[in-house]
Amino acid sequence: MTFKQWEALVPDVIRQDTLWKVEAYRLSLFLGDIAWEDVTSLLRDRRTTDIADQLSRSVARISACIAEGYSRNCGKARSTFYEYACGSARESRDWYFKGRRLLKPQVVEHRMDLCAQISRLTLRMISTERSRNRRVCPDN
Repeated sequence: MTFKQWEALVPDVIRQDTLWKVEAYRLSLFLGDIAWEDVTSLLRDRRTTDIADQLSRSVARISACIAEGYSRNCGKARSTFYEYACGSARESRDWYFKGRRLLKPQVVEHRMDLCAQISRLTLRMISTERSRNRRVCPDN
């Protein structure tokens, strides 16, 4: 499934949220959906069940962290969650590399490329949030 095909299937309630404008979020939701097939393939071999579990968790964390950061009202808090998302994207790429022996080469290459794109986008988001002149977050 291509991104455009997947995007057409996304419910309106998600597409109408302003968060949908964030490219890294859209790509991470797409990766999360298509990763299910990869995780299922890895679960078929008992040697890679741990990889499947870690891959599933790390891929799911990417969009969750972007969404959490987006909901924060100051740059420091936002950038912290975007850093977590970037870390999860890099971790996901690592798990795809480790599972490459059971997944098709073109699948691994595509997924690792998506992870790299998300990492680049979140790095830009982090830089933007850090450079913005936002109000200071209250210390609790």
